[in-house]
Amino acid sequence: MSVRTVVTRPISLLLTTATVVATLTGCALLGLAQDCEGTDPRVQELAALDILGSRPDEATVARGFEKVDAGCWADSGEVAVYAERTYAFSGTRAEVAEHYRTAARQDGWRRDSEAAPEGLCFVREEMSLRIVFLTAELLKEYGHGTRPDLTTGAGYWIRIDANVNSGSEAGC
Repeated sequence: MSVRTVVTRPISLLLTTATVVATLTGCALLGLAQDCEGTDPRVQELAALDILGSRPDEATVARGFEKVDAGCWADSGEVAVYAERTYAFSGTRAEVAEHYRTAARQDGWRRDSEAAPEGLCFVREEMSLRIVFLTAELLKEYGHGTRPDLTTGAGYWIRIDANVNSGSEAGC
């Protein structure tokens, strides 16, 4: 009998520990398990927004970025959807800024009150809209290598983001 007791105690202890760990981490694991399932309609809605197709005269869709890049990402329980376009423009950043300040306002976007005055960040409903000027460093960081067509003049991304499950207000 004593041999049996010695054998079952480690097994009991192991099973008890596993149960406690599973119970304590269960909620955390459920949060990590939240993913992008069921977000396709929202992704398509963002990708279809007219503002993504708005661009200054002479701006062109960048080579290799012909389609709207849209999708979903999940991180630590937060789920967000996005849609973005990449444009090459030989003009100035000021021309791009002027175009989007006007286009965004006409499309119902308002400047994000917490954004820097020179920033190109707008909000509408539960979405944020940002214009990001591209640099060689930024392109390298995102795996796009060197792209002179995007780093001379005013190459830029126009990006819309929306949180899916947080209920938080949109902002940049």
